[in-house]
Amino acid sequence: MLRLPRVLAGAIQTLVQASTSSNVRSLAHAANVMPESAGGQYSQPSISPPSYTPGQSFAASYSHRSISSSACVAHGSGSSSTSGETITITYIDKENKEHTVQAPLGKNLLEVAHDNEIDLEGACEASLACSTCHLIFENDEYFKKLPEPHEDELDMLDLAFGLTETSRLGCQVITTKELDGARVRIPAASRNFYVDGHKPKPH
Repeated sequence: MLRLPRVLAGAIQTLVQASTSSNVRSLAHAANVMPESAGGQYSQPSISPPSYTPGQSFAASYSHRSISSSACVAHGSGSSSTSGETITITYIDKENKEHTVQAPLGKNLLEVAHDNEIDLEGACEASLACSTCHLIFENDEYFKKLPEPHEDELDMLDLAFGLTETSRLGCQVITTKELDGARVRIPAASRNFYVDGHKPKPH
């Protein structure tokens, strides 16, 4: 076996120790830990939880998060069920005439009305810029099954003609099995602040 001179062997040992110490410190830095002593003991930095006040809702302690009750429905975003399932919806028009139709699941009530040539305006084409597709649910039982309205919808409903406690915008109500048999009334008039007199044709 080849024997190295004592001085050279010592130099190699020093280099190996220095390299090992450097690697350990690099790994410690990458793991976001700091050495406490030369003995190789490391401590993980503490992370403070969000402040919480007794009696306050837990979600409210995360003040940087905003929560809305439901997402608004954009024009064309609704899609009918691929299974072909339908529910029964009855529209009562401005002349008090009833129109009972089969509505595919997943469509909004404005689209369903247009598909069945029912005279329900939608001046802004479901962009939440008007209240012309205002509908009134005849039965409170069905109204309570709906998701809470988005803030933008509430703003538009404030402008609606003949607003009631069971009013919603047709473009924001998506058909589900829970709405089977619902009856909705089209108000006798509407307020079109979007484009006066504009009434889009059914798609």
